[in-house]
Amino acid sequence: MDNTSMETPVAPRTLRALATEAVHAGRDDLARQGLHAAPIDLSTTYPSYDSRGEAARIDAFAATGAEPDGPPVYARLGNPTVARFETALARLEGTEAAVAFASGMAALSAVLLVRASLGLRHVVAVRPLYGCSDHLLTAGLLGSEVTWTDPAGVADALRPDTGLVLVESPANPTLAETDLRALAHSCGSVPLLVDNTFATPVLQRPVEQGARLVLHSATKYLGGHGDVMAGVVACDEEFAGRLRQVRFATGGVLHPLAGYLLLRGLSTLPVRVRAASDNAAELARRLAADPRVAAVHYPRIGGAMVAFETYGDPHDVIGGVRLITPAVSLGSVDTLIQHPASISHRIVDADDRRDAGVSDRLLRMSVGLEDVDDLWADLDQALGAGHRPEGVRGTTAAGHRP
Repeated sequence: MDNTSMETPVAPRTLRALATEAVHAGRDDLARQGLHAAPIDLSTTYPSYDSRGEAARIDAFAATGAEPDGPPVYARLGNPTVARFETALARLEGTEAAVAFASGMAALSAVLLVRASLGLRHVVAVRPLYGCSDHLLTAGLLGSEVTWTDPAGVADALRPDTGLVLVESPANPTLAETDLRALAHSCGSVPLLVDNTFATPVLQRPVEQGARLVLHSATKYLGGHGDVMAGVVACDEEFAGRLRQVRFATGGVLHPLAGYLLLRGLSTLPVRVRAASDNAAELARRLAADPRVAAVHYPRIGGAMVAFETYGDPHDVIGGVRLITPAVSLGSVDTLIQHPASISHRIVDADDRRDAGVSDRLLRMSVGLEDVDDLWADLDQALGAGHRPEGVRGTTAAGHRP
């Protein structure tokens, strides 16, 4: 087992393409160890006969949150397998570090707690967000206070106690996009956190546009197979240290088997995202031309997510699919469809939902790797015989032509 050191594997300094990083980042030291696949370290504790040295490592972690030098100490401080995934994700997002958690919500909670510990409890956020992110902020469950605004109003919404600006682009579930560079400028010295779950680093790297923090529900595209739950924040090393301290104190750690699955998932991330995006673009095109569909939302940057509004009852579509899986979540190799107003965004107040563009007729589809003609055949029969009202044309979202 690779449990001799918690040091992050050293990546070469040469600039490598994203596809190469996806395959090799976090694994650069394996061949020198005589290994091909990354090992899974399942230890919860690690023996040490040097208690003075162990005390010094713990003191250093308490002071800065830096990853301990030398042998691991305890799984809540860190795990070698998870560290490999963190190294790889940081390389893909172009950040100094990344810190993994047990879920995307645990990751977001840790960010809020870091800022609140500095007395910065106010958050400026742009709707729509993932429903549970919206609820976490609106309900003030971590003592935070939120001001909701559109991107143009962010600068005016900032206060002396604002600790974070939060946006999701493309947004869940409407796929609305935000000019991240302009938004980062509006934030001034306040950190901008971008939820990059839908785009992944394959389609955009928010730090290149001025964001300081990048959030992923790693459950989705990073894992990619619907069999792992995780979250991760990519950021600079200073913020990563604070996140590790919160993770240690609250226990929102990622299991090493999940870390292994995520590392494996990253190796095919560019291939999966691009192939699924091709399918999604074609389905968006066909939906936009269908008389039973009122509107189609598809991002300018592409991606594997499509949202569309029906003239007929959207619940009939959910009940009518046979190949496509009617389920919450997204980013798997198979295609999923769900009704946000009933599931992912049910927890958001109905008026707030509608104001953010989440209509009761909106369906969100995560397109997978199946043959696109098979997917269309399933959608076609699920949409049934419903037609648009006389004289009404189906449309795509403004500027979002597939």
